[in-house]
Amino acid sequence: MEKTIVGIDVGTTKVCTLIGEVDEADNLCIVGVGVAPSHGLSKGVVVNVDEASKSIAESIEQAERVSGYTIESCYVGLAGKHISSLNSRGVVAVGRGERRITVEDTERALEAAQAIAVPHNREVVHVIPRCYTLDGQEGVRDPVGMLGFRLEVEAHIVTGAVASIRNLVQCIENADVEVNDLILQPLASGEAVLTPEERQTGVVLADAGGGTTDVAVFIEGSIWHSVVLPVGGNNLTSDLSVGLRTPFDVAEVLKIKHGHVLPEMVDPEERIDVAAFGEDTLQSVSRRQMAHILEARAEEMFAMVMNEIKRSGYEGLLPAGLVLTGGTAALRGFKELGREMLQLPVRVGTVRNISGLVDAVSSPVYATAVGLLLWGMRYGASQASGPKRPSRWSDVFQRFTEIIRAFLPH
Repeated sequence: MEKTIVGIDVGTTKVCTLIGEVDEADNLCIVGVGVAPSHGLSKGVVVNVDEASKSIAESIEQAERVSGYTIESCYVGLAGKHISSLNSRGVVAVGRGERRITVEDTERALEAAQAIAVPHNREVVHVIPRCYTLDGQEGVRDPVGMLGFRLEVEAHIVTGAVASIRNLVQCIENADVEVNDLILQPLASGEAVLTPEERQTGVVLADAGGGTTDVAVFIEGSIWHSVVLPVGGNNLTSDLSVGLRTPFDVAEVLKIKHGHVLPEMVDPEERIDVAAFGEDTLQSVSRRQMAHILEARAEEMFAMVMNEIKRSGYEGLLPAGLVLTGGTAALRGFKELGREMLQLPVRVGTVRNISGLVDAVSSPVYATAVGLLLWGMRYGASQASGPKRPSRWSDVFQRFTEIIRAFLPH
């Protein structure tokens, strides 16, 4: 029996709705795609509920027309500069060492790790186990079935602003669709583009979208650090708009068609006709000048990513390097500049192991949306029998109890 899963990536520049079918062999087939321009959002956060709701509804309608399905519930990507994370440790007594560790014991340890001071205007979004320590033995990936007295867990905890989260949920519900769960966008993107080997050896994922760049560090198969940086492709476009004195929409087209972040790779004689403010005729600008403008902002973005890697404390422990996703990742020279600045292997992530409308979602732009489907497939349930949104979003322990087993290695 096939299951149906829906993912909605609500970004600063676009809203993407994907509908996937999962067969008995856990193969994902994309059967519906809907993409609409995003309005009412700034840097991943809703600033106008009505406009954002209309964009989401338009995207949902497109996906429904393509697939023939009626969407009732979905998994939604969460980003924005209000997102923050920290690592916490929880400790519980298991007993006298006469019985084996159970899943319930790991759940109690995770609950203990959540005993942190969270401001009233913030709530916990994710509690993800990184590794366990049993009676002083560190590096235990799956303690279930082992004997011991004292169980400790290191957990990665992601929090967000209550108002921002509820506004996003409200926009989805305005389209008569329930939210099964909210998933941090870099977590979703990682599901779509990272290999198990990269996750195990150490890798950084940077999802460079229109309004934000979402960064996540994966080591030993789990996420160890995450942050949302308030800079993205729109900053590059804005710089072009100011530097060339041209409207933002014109600058966006120029960036996509002619943009390059490595000036030395551009012919110094090449020029492009550009529509300028207050001019009836086109002006001619140097493409290399454009590249210099884009280079400065791109260097700033990679410098911010590098600062986060250093702040995480895992610099030098990332042999798999950096994997780029998002629309900005497709900019010419962007990958090469990242490799030069970070002195790490850099590749552009593409979605893997899916079928159906693959051509429509093969771009790194759709990594988050595909990842939402994969997350729902692996850690959630189908749309037909999927979980309802909890009445209290802050009741995190109850929400994550069902997926703890999914994070434990098999």
